Amino acid sequence: MNDGVYVGNAGKDAALDRGWLLGHFKEVGDPRHSEAVEIKWGAHPRRDERSQWVKGEERTALLVLISGRFRVELPDRSVLLEQQGDYVVWGRGVDHWWFAEEESVVLTVRWPSVPGYAAPEKSRA
Repeated sequence: MNDGVYVGNAGKDAALDRGWLLGHFKEVGDPRHSEAVEIKWGAHPRRDERSQWVKGEERTALLVLISGRFRVELPDRSVLLEQQGDYVVWGRGVDHWWFAEEESVVLTVRWPSVPGYAAPEKSRA
């Protein structure tokens, strides 16, 4: 029965959809479907990195460090999140790339939720 409520575990649910817990990519009718916002529980092994820069960003993003040490590269600066609760926010038009200096967990909130930004899957060769 769908009563408009979903209860889960971020760590377990994140593994099912590349970390994403909420956004346009969830099935319509699922309480986690939203075109307004996206939320990701990003569990990153040490030295994990985004495969390419996000260019032509149309969303605003907030990244909050839960644990670890995580670097976000922006066009004019490098931001190191190293204490629990450290965060960075950037708006539309700001390209970015990231790198996990240590095993890290990062909560990402982006808005609005729009398609077209998925990075290609990394090969595991």
